[in-house]
Amino acid sequence: MEFQIALMLVQDGITNGAIYALLALALVLVFAVTRVIFIPQGEFVAYGALTLAMLQAGQVPATLWLLVGLGVVVTVVDGMAALRGGRAGRLLGVAGWNLAYPPGLAALLSALPLADLPQLAQVLLALAVVVPMGPQLYRLVYQPIASAPVLILLIVSVAAHLAMAGLGLLFFGAEGQRTPAFSDAVVEMGPLMVPGQTLVIVGVSVALIGALFQFFERTLYGKALRATAMNRLGARLMGISPSLAGKLTFFLAAFIGALSGVLIAPITTVYYDTGFLVALKGFVAAIIGGLGSYPLAALGAVLVGQLESFSSFWASAYKEVIVFTLIIPVLLWRSLNSRHVEEEE
Repeated sequence: MEFQIALMLVQDGITNGAIYALLALALVLVFAVTRVIFIPQGEFVAYGALTLAMLQAGQVPATLWLLVGLGVVVTVVDGMAALRGGRAGRLLGVAGWNLAYPPGLAALLSALPLADLPQLAQVLLALAVVVPMGPQLYRLVYQPIASAPVLILLIVSVAAHLAMAGLGLLFFGAEGQRTPAFSDAVVEMGPLMVPGQTLVIVGVSVALIGALFQFFERTLYGKALRATAMNRLGARLMGISPSLAGKLTFFLAAFIGALSGVLIAPITTVYYDTGFLVALKGFVAAIIGGLGSYPLAALGAVLVGQLESFSSFWASAYKEVIVFTLIIPVLLWRSLNSRHVEEEE
């Protein structure tokens, strides 16, 4: 292997690792706050990329109608709960976000010349369609069983993943899509010629990780999520709403997933089920962090990216096997160096 080839592989590993780091952080956050192993994280990656592709083709994305349908169902469920609890005043707030926002967004998308919009505007519209599905998914699927054992939550996650993958096939078809790059520039760094898209991916990932750090350190909602992650029962006793923490966590997870899909769409062809494999590699990184440590999960993501890059050069047919085999020694080491703790009631 020549030195320049090794540098190119390191560059590819850093690019992939930046995406895996975002997904790993989202998975760790969701598990720490809600105890949910969020398998549908990959569907938000695919939905984000393919929704952007439909917008750039001048079409109203099919995911918009899923957003409308989920909004109606959430309104009915929350409205009935509010009436049973004698809180009729909450109906306006529930209906305002879940019933008014999706049709308003649909009207906006129908009126705009989608294909002629700037790329940044198209990205923002794609995020506006996909990200609100995160809290809606939590409200309908996970909140009713929030106190269930982790195994039950895992089974429900598998069911949600299969349902969203099937809807993805219905919405987008079996053909893959690729979007234009955010930057066609090429930056010379010593012996390497680094594409602008690589710099965009790494820059956005680092900026988002920094923004999340500031969010958790300096904002009230961020501190509430940290408190819930550290001790769910204690946070509840201090007045932090578990449902609010869950919805906010799923909002962040959906945002990270959709943004990751938008970032990878210019460098790889995205199919309706592509996100599952990408998120699974983020899950390997999260496992390296013990599903509890954000810095270790980020370092694990870089390791996964480098391992994937170099294994694709040495043994491309087995690169996925090599990456996922990494989870075995990590789990073995953790099982030998950790004591059993009963699940919190």
